[in-house]
Amino acid sequence: QVLLAESGGGLVQPGDSLSLSCAVSGLTFGTYAAAWFRQAPGKEREFVARISQNAGIIDYVTSVEGRFTISKDNPMNTVNLLMNNLKPEDTAVYYCAVDAGSVIGSRLPSSYDFWGQGTQVTVSS
Repeated sequence: QVLLAESGGGLVQPGDSLSLSCAVSGLTFGTYAAAWFRQAPGKEREFVARISQNAGIIDYVTSVEGRFTISKDNPMNTVNLLMNNLKPEDTAVYYCAVDAGSVIGSRLPSSYDFWGQGTQVTVSS
């Protein structure tokens, strides 16, 4: 059984940093592509970042480029999202997603087989 568990969300002020982590169980590290998506109230789920199976391909939505960093951790089998210089418009529920067997992943939510439960990120002064 594949399970994804996000952690690390919270309430921060503009300009602060947060680190999200997604613990992956049921899949061997290096056998999946992964991504982070987010959904703000009243809006559709939005692609944030993706990382390929071997971490050689990394891709971000323009609005977070230069501020967010996606990575994988081998020993812990986690997919991480470091978010710097947070802005109020980054407020959303953040979801990690995994495409088992995919090499490069995708920006499309429909490509992903497994999803976490989501973690709330609120950026407000």
